[in-house]
Amino acid sequence: MKRNVKLNCGETIGKIFVRFDVASGADPAMVPCRRMKPQIILAEAHTREGARLTLHSHDGRFSIRVNGKELMNSAATASEVALGELATAEITRSAPARILIGGLGLGYTLQGVLAKVGAHATVHVAELVPAVIEWNRTHMSGLNGALLNDPRVKILNEDVRSIIARSANQPYDAILLDIDNGPSAMVQSSNAKVYDLRGIARIGQALKPGGRVAIWSSGADKAFESRLSNSGFDVKPTPVKKHATAKSTTYMIYVADKKVAPAKPAVETAAAAAS
Repeated sequence: MKRNVKLNCGETIGKIFVRFDVASGADPAMVPCRRMKPQIILAEAHTREGARLTLHSHDGRFSIRVNGKELMNSAATASEVALGELATAEITRSAPARILIGGLGLGYTLQGVLAKVGAHATVHVAELVPAVIEWNRTHMSGLNGALLNDPRVKILNEDVRSIIARSANQPYDAILLDIDNGPSAMVQSSNAKVYDLRGIARIGQALKPGGRVAIWSSGADKAFESRLSNSGFDVKPTPVKKHATAKSTTYMIYVADKKVAPAKPAVETAAAAAS
């Protein structure tokens, strides 16, 4: 009698975890099957607006989810590292640069920045959710947690908007924003204020002349690009990959350099002083 029998990976017979894959008329062949490793919830927290954040571990990888939807994963970090590299591309290693990162996440943007800047740089990292800082120091200490103790780094548990608003007198060479889902907020609706016209104006005030802001986005956003261009920035949208080996790009990083006002002619300056 011809038989077609198939048990898929994950099914069991008694205590044996197997896969049967039987061709028509053939004898059953028992093939060992690798047991699927479980998703483990390591910790959870809530944002100020009540969104549920969970830290997951699976097969050596970490991910953070918001209300069950994945926000970031340690297996897909190429865009975060690229954000750090693009933001600091014009900063020399000998410069005592001041850099602000909005959003700690899994620490890969910080990793990208520290790999590019020198020993005299100062890197401020703003993270609104205290639990994310704690998770980096504890559950994910072997990932990028050690970077939080780098002498160049200062972790600030506060809203990056507050830091930007008070930084006009001590402006930064570079500002990196990797908060929420980019200009389209997902975790907290208030994060959208970072990317509106007033928020962009404050970013400009918090940057040195010629300073750079680099902004991670889940995709192209023409309206946001237009706001940047109309607010005194030279903008270069840069598509980036989700995985380093990916064949196509998934995300967008908006690299925007603050325009430098042209110097006034010496004659005009002298005339103004005389008057």
